[in-house]
Amino acid sequence: MTIPDGEGRVSRVNGPLVEVTGLSGVAISELVELGANRIPAEVVAITGDHSSLQAYEYTGGLGPGASARRLGHPLAALLGPWLLGGVFDGLLRPLSGGPTWLAGGGQQVTSDRVWAWQPLTKPGDPVSPGLSLGVIDVPGAVDYRVVVPAGASGLIDDVRPAGPVRADDALARVGDVDITMAVRWPIRVGRPFTERLRADQPLVTGQRVLDMLFPLARGGTAAVPGGFGTGKTLLLQQVAKWCDADVIIYIGCGERGNEMADVLDEFSQLTDPRTNGRLADRTVIIANTSNMPMMAREASVYSGITVAEHFRDMGYHTVVIADSTSRWAEALREFASRSGAMPAEEGYPATLASSLAAFYERAGVVTTLGGLLGSVTVIGAVSPPGGDMTEPVATLTQRFVRSLWSLDHDLAYARHYPAVSWSGSFSRDAADMAAWYARQGDTEWTQRRTRLEAVLAEDDRLSAFADLVGANSLPDRERIALLAGRLVREGILQQTALVANDAYCTAAKAGALADAFLDVIACCLDLVDNGLAAADVEAFDFSLLLRASREIPPDDVQQIEERCRVVIGGLRALLRPAPLEQP
Repeated sequence: MTIPDGEGRVSRVNGPLVEVTGLSGVAISELVELGANRIPAEVVAITGDHSSLQAYEYTGGLGPGASARRLGHPLAALLGPWLLGGVFDGLLRPLSGGPTWLAGGGQQVTSDRVWAWQPLTKPGDPVSPGLSLGVIDVPGAVDYRVVVPAGASGLIDDVRPAGPVRADDALARVGDVDITMAVRWPIRVGRPFTERLRADQPLVTGQRVLDMLFPLARGGTAAVPGGFGTGKTLLLQQVAKWCDADVIIYIGCGERGNEMADVLDEFSQLTDPRTNGRLADRTVIIANTSNMPMMAREASVYSGITVAEHFRDMGYHTVVIADSTSRWAEALREFASRSGAMPAEEGYPATLASSLAAFYERAGVVTTLGGLLGSVTVIGAVSPPGGDMTEPVATLTQRFVRSLWSLDHDLAYARHYPAVSWSGSFSRDAADMAAWYARQGDTEWTQRRTRLEAVLAEDDRLSAFADLVGANSLPDRERIALLAGRLVREGILQQTALVANDAYCTAAKAGALADAFLDVIACCLDLVDNGLAAADVEAFDFSLLLRASREIPPDDVQQIEERCRVVIGGLRALLRPAPLEQP
């Protein structure tokens, strides 16, 4: 049988692994269509006339002898204004028009959809890569900027006038290049930029335990490991809603379908605190659940970070939330076992470390080709089996991220949310963030953070003794140290999304709360040193200050300071002698 040029034949199918012969001239990472259903697959190995491919859709019905046609390009994402507010599969195909069971993915972007185009340049203007030619009107506060692609420069020959346009309409012409709103980009290749900058500004999440103890730099990387039921998805949703990023890319990678449905429902109902519109209007959701094709799960994280880089190049600050990278690593393990790759620890491929590093490395703050400042921040959830933090994905991820927000099962069981463990978490960006806060006028940020960490560490140390001998058997100062730990946990670290005043916390309010509790703790120690019994201090009602985070608005620092003065006054009154009774 004669094989047409650029076409081969399937010789073997083993789940997502497809072996093909006869693909002359094929290259690694090239995209190939398999069979009558045109299943997309990517070349991962070549040995002579034999090619191994990973298929991105269900291979049921595909067998030996089926056609395999080269496409001549790698797996690429179609990027455009339809991304904002949309829901897509792992290959960035819209799911809104897909079948009930998404074995074959959704529909491609329809060519009859119309957007409003507003040019910002005119014929004869000199342009260079990265310069904005105009904007596409989209819902929400984010403008979709059409920029000059890399490799195009010179004088503008023609610009389309303002009005309705379609995805494939030429909006401008520079030299011999027609520029459209739609852009295709290989998902495994990072988009170009002029310069990588130091990440020295915090990504403010509005969650006190993160912003005060374990800050994340804008353009940095963070991991959120935690077992089942510790609140990973809830914490990530809070970060997505309240962080000071322009565009959110949420990747549901291998999660259960019902959990992803809940996420979609939540995001559709959330109000954007920055615009009072829909949060979904500046969110891109990539859903590749556990019942969808496995290798599309592997591609989904690259699709998501390519979208983030696309908006970064417009001068926006983007956040990629991958929930979870453990499911992505499981897809790598599944394919490696089928392809006969040498297994490493727990069956994961030996390339797992380099794959994780390559993913997190695409985060950063950059100067774009157009001279703008943009960033990509990556936050990856880790779901270790049984909460085992020594398993390969969790341990390797800690090597490559700048911040670790480890979730503790005991805290979650005690209804302490966010259940971020202060003993198992870290931030490598804390020194840079302290310098930024100092430049903003908060010179006490480092000292405040250090004192809070010391209170929590002392509480952890003494809790073990208290469990053995009883808290009442400890010396008075150590009993006050246990009380201090409880006050910090309940009054500062705990935060509820169900109360408007507490769902988001400004840096000013967080600092005022910390200062108030630290002053109260210092007062308690002083009273004990001056002869007051620890039992009298423990019996004091601290609820006025403990309720401050929920009752006081985000910007009202004065009320917190006033409550602190009232509580300290009440404490000092305990040391005053009672007036003598009159006969």
